[in-house]
Order: sequence, then C-alpha cells, then structure tokens
Amino acid sequence: MKAKRQKQRPEDLNAKRATRKGPISKYLARHYRHFNSAALLDAAKGYEDHLKVGGKMFVTLAGAMSTAELGISLAEMIRRGKVHGIVCTGANLEEDVFNLVAHDYYERVPGYRDLTADDEQKLLDRHMNRVTDTCIPEMEAMRRIEKAVLAEWTKADAAGERYFPHEFMYKLLRSGVLEKSYQIDPKNSWLLAAAEKNLPIIVPGWEDATLGNMFAAAVIRGDVKNVHTVRTGIEYMTYLAEYYTKTAKTLKNGEGSIGFFQIGGGIAGDFPICVVPMLHQDLERSEVPLWGYFCQISDSTTSYGSYSGAVPNEKITWGKLASSTPKFIVESDATIVAPLIFSWVLGE
Repeated sequence: MKAKRQKQRPEDLNAKRATRKGPISKYLARHYRHFNSAALLDAAKGYEDHLKVGGKMFVTLAGAMSTAELGISLAEMIRRGKVHGIVCTGANLEEDVFNLVAHDYYERVPGYRDLTADDEQKLLDRHMNRVTDTCIPEMEAMRRIEKAVLAEWTKADAAGERYFPHEFMYKLLRSGVLEKSYQIDPKNSWLLAAAEKNLPIIVPGWEDATLGNMFAAAVIRGDVKNVHTVRTGIEYMTYLAEYYTKTAKTLKNGEGSIGFFQIGGGIAGDFPICVVPMLHQDLERSEVPLWGYFCQISDSTTSYGSYSGAVPNEKITWGKLASSTPKFIVESDATIVAPLIFSWVLGE
C-alpha cells in the first residue's frame, strides 16, 4: 500500500521559492506567515507569477509616495521591466522631481503630532509645506520646477502644441536643464527611470496638484494663451483605453494579461481601473480581457460607500475584475509594504 503523500506546509513552499533569492526575500519567507504579513507575501508571489506568464503590470500611486521616496525601490522595478505603466496623482508626478532637485532642503518633523497651530504657521512663514512628517521647501522645490516647466508650457503654447502633464515632465528631465541641481542619486528617481523607458503614465485629476495650480495661474496671467496646452482628464482616459486595448491584443494569444497593483485609493486607483468596464459596456469591446491581477495596499478601513476601503470582490459587480482574478489586499502602511513586495519581485 502506498504511503499517503504529506502535504507541504506553506512556510516550506515559501522557503523553497526564496532559495535563489536574496536575504530580504528569505526573511519574508521565514517570518511573514500570518495576517497582513502573509497577505503581503501572497501578493508578492502573485505579482511574480503574473509576470512569469508574460503579463504586464500597472502600478498606481496615491498619497505622497514620491515624498516618501518610494522611488528608491520603484525606479529599480521600472528599470528591470517589472512595471509597464504608472497611474499617479499630480502630486506624485511632481514630488518625485521636487525631491530630485531639493532633497537637501527638506526637513523631517518626527514629532509632527505634537505641532500646535502656531507651530504650523511658523512652518508656513518659512515656506515649508508639511506632508505628515516631511516638509517640502517651496522656494527650492516648487518654485524652481515651476520656472523650468513654465518654459516648456510657453514654448508648446507658442507652437500650438499640446502634451500631457507627464510628457511635459519627460521633456523637462530629458532636456538636462535640471541635472546640475540633482541632490539625490538619479537612480532613485522613479520618474527618471520611467522617462528612460518612455513608460506610459496616466495622471488623472492633475489640476489639483501644485503644478496644476501653477498652470492655471499662468493661464490667468496670460503667460499661456491656450488653456488646452496641457492635455488632461478625458483625453487621458481615451489614451488609456487605446493603450489597454492594443496591449491586451498582444497578450491575447498567450497566458499573459494586464495586472493592477494599487497603492492607496482615490482617483489614482478608481480612474484607471474603470477603463475595463468602459471598454466593455460603453464601447462594446467584449473581447478585451478584465484586469488579470489585483492588489491593493491601503490603510483605509471598509466603511459605508468608501472606494479606498472597499474589498476587491466589490469590483466584480462593476465589471472590473473576474471572480477568478487573483486578488490581494494588504491593510497596512504602503511605505512599509510596497518596498518589501518589490524586493521579493526583484529577488533581493
């Protein structure tokens, strides 16, 4: 009589999978066994599996991930071909460049929870704009980039040309005009890495970002004559729809699909994920596949009407994900979780 085959334990399977990886991955395989830590590791393995069969991955950035310097890990993911598109808020687009040229002028405020209203006013008086425990210097970061990108806006405006927000940033970085001002290692800028790969970037709601406000001011002053010199909103959705349709066709004959790795919630996540039901329901492109992988890192709790806190299965009812789509949610701080998932995918 044959002996009953013993089922392998999850920790043993994870250890085996991490054998050829570096120390960070081995640490995750050994210690991350339950609750949010297990969800983190499952999401990382799912990301890896998605790429192994030829899938593509979109990463969405909400919150202040650029000011949190996520670029240190995200840039390497982009360079190594583990990310194929970015969707981010206008703040994340610009703040990666702010950090690139003004890092040494930033200030940390570890005791930010104890700040009084008067303390906050003193920061404002010094032109230090606070994001949780980090202050962005207005003059060295925001105004310096405003001056540089305004030159790109007015040049395009005079020529009757129109570009997306990310295309203007690509032009600025590729021009080399900022290189002498870099205050971090350029390899830690995710936007520089994206520019080198000419990665598609979607920036919904760009108008509410600092540079969006500055563009509005330039239009009001008359520096820019055509308010449509910067393409936004609906044009980004049509751009994404055509990209998704075209890319999905190249993957159709294989096992690959397009995945969705969401950091935070809000418009950075909701805008792009809606492209699939739009393609199906409004354009009747029924052959276009659903998103083939989904992971969200969020500290938002599930609550009434909350998108950021909604569980992944809710997206099935909206035609965004299939019941069979691998789905993961890690309820934790993305500044802790995302670099660890990226390290696993990178084999570190």
